[in-house]
Amino acid sequence: MAHTVGTQVITFVLRPSLSYRALELDVPTAWLGVLGATFAIAPLLLALPAGHATDRYGERRIAVAGALLLTASAVAFVVFGHTIAGLVLAGVLLGTGHLGSVIAQQALVANTTDRGRHDTAFGYYTFAASLGQAVGPLLIAAVGGDGAIPDTDRIFLWSCVLGLVLLVLAALLPPRRSVARGQVESGEVRTLLRLPGLAHALLTSCVVLAAVDITLVYLPALGTEHGLTASAVGLLLTVRGLASMASRFFLGRLSRAVGRRRLLVVSTLAAAAAMLLISVPMPLWLLAALLLVVGFGLGVGQPLTMSWLAESAPPGMRGRAMSLRLLGNRTGQLLIPGAAGLMAAGLGTGGVLFATGLSLGWAGVAARRLPVDP
Repeated sequence: MAHTVGTQVITFVLRPSLSYRALELDVPTAWLGVLGATFAIAPLLLALPAGHATDRYGERRIAVAGALLLTASAVAFVVFGHTIAGLVLAGVLLGTGHLGSVIAQQALVANTTDRGRHDTAFGYYTFAASLGQAVGPLLIAAVGGDGAIPDTDRIFLWSCVLGLVLLVLAALLPPRRSVARGQVESGEVRTLLRLPGLAHALLTSCVVLAAVDITLVYLPALGTEHGLTASAVGLLLTVRGLASMASRFFLGRLSRAVGRRRLLVVSTLAAAAAMLLISVPMPLWLLAALLLVVGFGLGVGQPLTMSWLAESAPPGMRGRAMSLRLLGNRTGQLLIPGAAGLMAAGLGTGGVLFATGLSLGWAGVAARRLPVDP
């Protein structure tokens, strides 16, 4: 849990700080997205090899490698961050280190949890991740100063310290091997691709994560169109985030009470219905209530699909199962928001959110095809 929080804190300190440093260097705003995409390059190219390495060499070694790369990223920001090429290098290192860390974490949760307890375990895991994602931006405010652009040099130096702390936490993880070497080498990704319901699980996970990103990007634009203040929009985003954290913290109890598949379907469809209504002008309290439903529903999708994969994947292939899910998520994060941007040009912000609601409804219906008990 501490390693998970630390990984997300470093990531959510450095990713916004990369944009701030780019603005300091007078990089055109249109190129900020290109720099931000450097973070996603590693998961697209290295996700499956990283999952295989986790299965073969054990979670702790990959977690230590991830911590080393995250620390190297912070150092690269300090040493080379005054050039565009240096920012690209640091961004790639950041994405690679984050990849290794999260795959090691997810495989460790999958391999050390008793069958039937994965919903609870992954609920706590994703709660810790959400906590780290909330703390990271607060640290920027704490150490970055009061200006419109924070003191990025100071942030990068503190990130080096955080990287060393994360390295210690990674070294303290249990040194275990999931299965024997021969079992790992005999497993192939096509074994995973034949799992009943895999495509529906990956689709649901991908669409849910993309919906989170689209909400973060387009809710401020919607607030501007409807005359909401920046503080009101910030409050709405906080409501959404807290609702997601709550659903993850109590995920095990909810799953046992309702059933995993039913919980995934109902929560995704509820989020879809609320998202469809968000684009309509309404009082702030009603918009907050809808975002409470959106946040709660979107918070369920990620841990439940992780849990399903953990119990469905053959022994010795859970690292690759998690990496396959991560590959699908990152692909969706690159393609779906881009498509949303094209829609925004013709349909406006409300049209983007309405289309996102429809895609969530489609994902919720697809989730009905998951086996009840893997």
